[in-house]
Amino acid sequence: MDSGTNLLSSFFILLLPLVLCSSCGSSTSQEQEDTTIANNDAWEQVETILAQIKAPVFPDQDFLISNYGAVGDGSQDNTLAFQQAIEACSAEGGGRVVVPEGDFFTGPIHLKSNVNLHLEEGAKILFSTNPDDYLPLVHTRWEGVELMNYSPLIYAFEENNIAITGKGVLDGQASKANWWPWKGREEYGWQEGMPHQGEEGNRSALFEMAEDRVPVSERTFGPGHYLRPQFVQTYRCENVLIEGVTFVNSPMWILNPVLCTNMTIQGVTVESQGPNSDGCDPESCKNVLIKDCFFNTGDDCIAIKSGRNADGRSINVPSENIVIQNCTMANGHGGVVIGSEISGGARNIFAENCTMNSPLLDRVLRIKTSSMRGGVVENVYMRNIEVGQVAEQVIRVNMFYEDSGSFLPTVRNIEVQNMSVEHGGEVGVLLEGYAQSPVENIRLVDVTINDVKVPYRFSNVKDVEFEEVTINGESIISPAEKSSGL
Repeated sequence: MDSGTNLLSSFFILLLPLVLCSSCGSSTSQEQEDTTIANNDAWEQVETILAQIKAPVFPDQDFLISNYGAVGDGSQDNTLAFQQAIEACSAEGGGRVVVPEGDFFTGPIHLKSNVNLHLEEGAKILFSTNPDDYLPLVHTRWEGVELMNYSPLIYAFEENNIAITGKGVLDGQASKANWWPWKGREEYGWQEGMPHQGEEGNRSALFEMAEDRVPVSERTFGPGHYLRPQFVQTYRCENVLIEGVTFVNSPMWILNPVLCTNMTIQGVTVESQGPNSDGCDPESCKNVLIKDCFFNTGDDCIAIKSGRNADGRSINVPSENIVIQNCTMANGHGGVVIGSEISGGARNIFAENCTMNSPLLDRVLRIKTSSMRGGVVENVYMRNIEVGQVAEQVIRVNMFYEDSGSFLPTVRNIEVQNMSVEHGGEVGVLLEGYAQSPVENIRLVDVTINDVKVPYRFSNVKDVEFEEVTINGESIISPAEKSSGL
């Protein structure tokens, strides 16, 4: 998209160009389709985005996994049966690979083009917790960095028209007894003397390789490095649907589309309380709909990402045109989160008609980045949000998350409309920017926050507007932009 044709916010007087120096991780050189509307109502953009998102359509033919030797007794290894059914389905032009009622144990499932993995009611897929079953290594992304690592439990690479649908359950079987101790924390089953991802040569080694621009083919991890696989990762895929199913007990991130276009995630239930159990992480994706989903997670419910540090800046693909509708969030570090692996940038994010409520939900809207990440986060809109309880902040923008470096991030153009919060936690609105790169153009309209210790706290912000904002029963007319709220 040309930098002069970006989305107009309803509260901007001037059009803000997306021109950023290369040291800040600009993404304006990316070829993009112009979906900008020429008026002042940003929400009219949603209809344009949704019109571009089409669910894949499959031929009307079924491939029952039991016809390929699968047995749903919970113990027989059905990896080969899944593989053969998927290959046959794809080879014959596509259709549904059907999982009937029963408990089907398996290793990784690799989807192919034109295949809909369909779980009938009463069907459950139980995934192996033996790391060796997830070999050979595949090209994947781990915390925003490309590498060769264990296969995700469900994986698709450069495929088109794929789906996971139905009323069944996909159980990663992760627990304190297998994947979770690799995090290296006692609360997840780790004990002194056990290996974990934080040891030398593991997580930090991957990040160093990325900074040194080591080719991806040489970033070989897997056995001996303790980097847990994602549950579902679709990588460089187009036309993807995940609908109706339930995901439980993941090793780490649960739904992680990477560099995908045209993604629909609808009516999905996600429950996993393990470490880094993000519910849905669209990463460098375009045209994504997340609708009617329930998230109860050990980390962020929805976290929008676009690569970490040098890797993210090198690939330089933002997450954009993401619509979140009618979702429910329970436990989690944040309901709607952007970052922290956001070096490729994010823009045109819309969340509406969502409900959030849990004493273990930390925040409603969170943007987390740093001067090691860089990138531009802009055009973020929320409306019609009902919140029972959050523990930390209702809205938080943090430019100092984790590492520091020389790539100042940009965060701008955020609007929240019609949000009510019964119990706001520690701080209502917490904005933290750099003097050289303040958090700018923030607008809250018709927002009520009750039972919060500190109404707002700002550090290095510019152009903050409150309209019909009430915090702890007091109308906030014009918040001081350079001071802490009292």
